[in-house]
Amino acid sequence: MNAAVIAIQAMVSGVNLAIPQLSGSGLHPSATQLVWIVDIYLLVFAGLLIPAGALGDRLGRKPVLIAGLTVFAVGCLGCAVSPNVTVLLVGRAVAGLGAALVMPATLALSLAVTPPSERGKAVGAWSGATGLGGMLGNLLAGTTLQFFSWPVFFALFVPAAAVLAALAGRWAPHTERHSAPSDVPGTVLLVATLTALLFGLIEGRELGWGSTSVLAASAAAVVFGVLFVLHSLSSDHPLIDLRLLTKPAVGSGTLGVAAAFLGMFSLFFLNAQYLHYAKGFSAVETGLAILPQGLCMKLVSPRAARLAGRWGTRRVVATGMALIVAGLALLSLATAATPYWLYALDLLIMATGMGLATPPLSGGIVASLPRHQSGLGSALNSTAREIGSAIGIAVVATVMTTRFLAGLPPALAGGAHSASDAMTAASHLPHTQHAAAIRAFTDAMATGYRTIAVLVALAAVTVLVWHRRADRGETAHPQTAS
Repeated sequence: MNAAVIAIQAMVSGVNLAIPQLSGSGLHPSATQLVWIVDIYLLVFAGLLIPAGALGDRLGRKPVLIAGLTVFAVGCLGCAVSPNVTVLLVGRAVAGLGAALVMPATLALSLAVTPPSERGKAVGAWSGATGLGGMLGNLLAGTTLQFFSWPVFFALFVPAAAVLAALAGRWAPHTERHSAPSDVPGTVLLVATLTALLFGLIEGRELGWGSTSVLAASAAAVVFGVLFVLHSLSSDHPLIDLRLLTKPAVGSGTLGVAAAFLGMFSLFFLNAQYLHYAKGFSAVETGLAILPQGLCMKLVSPRAARLAGRWGTRRVVATGMALIVAGLALLSLATAATPYWLYALDLLIMATGMGLATPPLSGGIVASLPRHQSGLGSALNSTAREIGSAIGIAVVATVMTTRFLAGLPPALAGGAHSASDAMTAASHLPHTQHAAAIRAFTDAMATGYRTIAVLVALAAVTVLVWHRRADRGETAHPQTAS
């Protein structure tokens, strides 16, 4: 199960290292198309996770897992052979559908074979696998792109998914099936809300924040969002029972997971470009440079449950979220002259925060729901993570690109449509102009990181205040909490 999680998350993060190569490829994607190439996988992933979790409850998690791995492989194959941006986007969307089928089943199947006393560790290991997958995705992409081209990166996931499907068929247990009615209107409204929101964030810089298209998309996001809430509250079998969010552990856990991964995937988007353009790292060096972060998360995450039992969940979550914000703030200070060991220390601070915060938050969501809703609980947890990741990438890409193009020297600002375009052109200019472009890039990166740090800090305060209600509820009703 954890190997499947690693594969799905590796696709999320690894594509960020391919941005420079994709930008200069024969596909000729624009700056906004590059962000869509990254985000459309997350959009489909997040929008269909909960329906996929319900499907697993209804049809059995093992067959849904195997089907998901198969669809994921088909999508990756489509990406590998895509002749243009449109086909690549379709392939990414299909792979996102497969990922949505896989993720809820992995946690539910892991918990199905884990004794109750060990479930905290199982959730920690699963959470650690999500982070480790992100790091290994960077390593895989870096190594592949160093010696091959970007289609090979996508092609590698095809045999990996096939092997995982075969292993799941052999080793994954069959689980009980439960009635889980589908909610097609709710699913459509959720996907429409996320699509409109991301369209406004991603296209705003290029089309203009006051353009008709962007304003219409923003209004549509609000309208679809309101309709989704009204539908969820009135439906007998909603996609997401929003009343569950009134449970403090579920509500605060969902927001906390989203905020943590908003910060993490903002880092993934900027990290590869910083190491490549500002530090001059090769693709494989870039992949290796972030690997310590994944190993740190894998080390810390399984221990978070024990620390929460000793110190209290709220203290562990508070410490973790504070370290994430601190890591983002420290990363905003990085320049071309920053030594790698200092940059790596910032990565480890952020990784420790992720490892401490996300397992108690994820475990709280699942533990607050009945066992027959474990698929829904894990899907809700995964949805929060992918929505946070998608929004984080969209926000940091927009902030960074806007600030970067505004700060470029006149010789580069005119013809540049993305950071990749400008930095590639700058590499052929005299040293002073190249250095000016690097300074503009690191200044823009700093603005992006600080924007994300503020968003995560605001979310963290909300999570901790919200979680206090859960702690008070447990104190007032110890038998119920037990």
